[in-house]
Formats: sequence, C-alpha cells, structure tokens
Amino acid sequence: MKRYVIDLSGIGGNIIGDTKMFGVNRLFFLRIALVVIGLTFIFGIYTLGILWPSGWVWGQGHSHYLMMIIVVYATLGVFLLIASKNPYAHKSLIWFTVWSSVVHGAIMGVQALSDTAERGHLVGDAPALILVAIILAVLMPRTATSAVLAPRTAQA
Repeated sequence: MKRYVIDLSGIGGNIIGDTKMFGVNRLFFLRIALVVIGLTFIFGIYTLGILWPSGWVWGQGHSHYLMMIIVVYATLGVFLLIASKNPYAHKSLIWFTVWSSVVHGAIMGVQALSDTAERGHLVGDAPALILVAIILAVLMPRTATSAVLAPRTAQA
C-alpha cells in the first residue's frame, strides 16, 4: 500500500495515512459528519420525538427522562460542532461519542426486544445511534503525527 504525507498546516500538522479515502477527504467528511450529527443531536432528537414518538420516545405519556436525555444530547451536539473545526484536537470527545453511542444503542435494542411496547425503537433511535458510531469510527483517523495532536505553542 502506498504511503503519503499530507500537509495540513492549517489545522496544525501532517497526517500520515494510506491512499484509499484518508487524509484530506477523510478530514472533510469527518467534519461534515460532526456538523450533521451535532445539529441532529441539538435539534433532531426533540423533533423526531414529536414526529415519531414510537421510535424516539420511551414510555407512555409525559416523561421527565425525555427532557433530560434531550439536554444531554444537545450538549454533546454543541461540543461536536466545536470539534468539527479541528477533529484531531478533539479525538477523545469523538471516540467517547462512538463508544457511548454503541453502548446506548445496544442497551436500547435489548430493551426494545424485551418490551413489546417499545419495539418501534428497533427502527428508530437504537439503530440511529449505532449508525452514528459507525460513521464516526470509520472517519476517525487511526494515526496522526504528534504535531497534529500537540497544542500549539507561542514561538519567539
């Protein structure tokens, strides 16, 4: 496999990778994904809960849980938007989003299977979180030079 180095001095360094879809294209699509997922977490979860409650709202009737989870995801969405400006500086946040989405989606899937009243979540929020995890995991780089990850310092 051919190796290359891409100069990304605009974001603080270089990326070493292979010639498939990585480097600049990967960064471009990662930034787009972070913006789309961030905006969806901020505005979409509440909207989908209103438009499609059987796939996005747990339980019957009014629930305090719904507002709590919306606020948590909206907050994460704001930070994903911030991370979209320089994803390599926010790797921990992005990997947290990946793994927490896998765990949350899997738990919701198991709960939806065990409760017939919640089966709509098997085609709603549970697979949506797994999709978020897959998209971000695929787009996240596996290696980056220390120049990309290191904070910038003032030069004399």
